Amino acid sequence: MDPVLVEVTRGARVESVHRGAAIVLDAVGGTVFAVGNVDQPVYPRSAVKALLALPMVETGAADRLGLTDAEIAFACSSHNGEDFHVAAAVSMLAKAGRDVSVLECGTHWPGYDKATQALAASGGKPSALHNNCSGKHSGFICLACDRGDDPAGYVKPDHPTMRVITAALADMTSERLDDSNIAVDGCSIPTFAIPLRALALAFARFGSGQGLSAERAAATRRIRAAVAAHPEMVAGTGRFDTKLMAALGVRVFVKSGAEGVFCGAIPELGLGIAVKCDDGAGRAAQIATAALVARFLPQNGDLSILEELSRPTLTNWNGIQVGEMRPTAALG
Repeated sequence: MDPVLVEVTRGARVESVHRGAAIVLDAVGGTVFAVGNVDQPVYPRSAVKALLALPMVETGAADRLGLTDAEIAFACSSHNGEDFHVAAAVSMLAKAGRDVSVLECGTHWPGYDKATQALAASGGKPSALHNNCSGKHSGFICLACDRGDDPAGYVKPDHPTMRVITAALADMTSERLDDSNIAVDGCSIPTFAIPLRALALAFARFGSGQGLSAERAAATRRIRAAVAAHPEMVAGTGRFDTKLMAALGVRVFVKSGAEGVFCGAIPELGLGIAVKCDDGAGRAAQIATAALVARFLPQNGDLSILEELSRPTLTNWNGIQVGEMRPTAALG
């Protein structure tokens, strides 16, 4: 059984716990830290979006289409569906000569309450542009159109553009991705079960460029810089990813996934991080990730955001503090 990584307190007692696994690797696969079953395959889901955006940047498609750094960051996003997110999706699709009708991610209301309220109050209805994965999908469509592929069916594993994207993920993780570990993600693209160890390796490579071709290493730097400059595009108002990267800039890259998965990189050390909470709790994965960044990030500059995000206080509806969430000794 995996150890308890995060505790939730109420008053002086622990009210609930979250078990899981976590690993930190260097870019040659050396284990810096590991706890729990880090070799059990998990579906990383949205945590690998930056890796899926690599072909769009390294092939030159982003430059040929005139994508901005904000739009490159948006291609890595799981966003709130705020107005600026919707505008970025519209812009990216227009640069590819397309519109919302080509998106195959599905439709849902914005994930951010205020964005949903504003849309409903205006009499509007959600579209695929509001889907939290529309940035990633817009990036796929940009790549397909630049390649000369018909984007129709781009979410299917055998679509030529998706094959290129899957190959990049396989290369970065050094894992075989095929029918033995494939499933369908919430936005309909393929997702593959990959061990945390391989995910941490991929993000160590992503953060350092070590072991990558010159073109791919340049693409990782471009994406990291874009995300650091526009962290609001990656998630949005009030979100963990945006808060952490807005405070620490290029020093840290983090990305949430569904069902308690988080991945990240500490570029200055060439380290990659991967976390999975067994119960799928994103709140616990965030705390574990912040705790690992706090443990390994060199202690210079203002790092107060790490204390805030790794030990958040819990309040009731009257604003009274009732407890906190905190990492356990298993995370160091």
